[in-house]
Amino acid sequence: MLKKIVCFVLTGLLINTISVNAAYADSKGERQARFTERVRAGIAKLGTGTDARVEVKLQDKTKLKGYLSAVTEEHFVVTDAKTGVATQVLYPQVRQVKGHNLSTGARIAIGVALAAAFLIAVCLIAGAIGD
Repeated sequence: MLKKIVCFVLTGLLINTISVNAAYADSKGERQARFTERVRAGIAKLGTGTDARVEVKLQDKTKLKGYLSAVTEEHFVVTDAKTGVATQVLYPQVRQVKGHNLSTGARIAIGVALAAAFLIAVCLIAGAIGD
């Protein structure tokens, strides 16, 4: 009986932590500045070269696909791999960035983490049903 209660409490806590949303009481300018810094850090982490592929959506709903050919503090340059056209993008113009250069190690780590989470969930459910 105690195992069932503990299992249900842990399951509830797990679900609660997954569904928590952060609420910020910042102004729009502060949110934009924080987002710009996250974009800048993410772009810097991707690096440059033909392996640093990105998809960028801008505030004016323009979409760019290609690789990062240059990264500075104020802007970055996306070069279309097919046409070779380079487009300079200022960080505040960015609405969304998707990078496509996860290393094999990162993919393996994500897969292992998902498998471990699944096994833990199965064990908890099996323990709750078995009692």
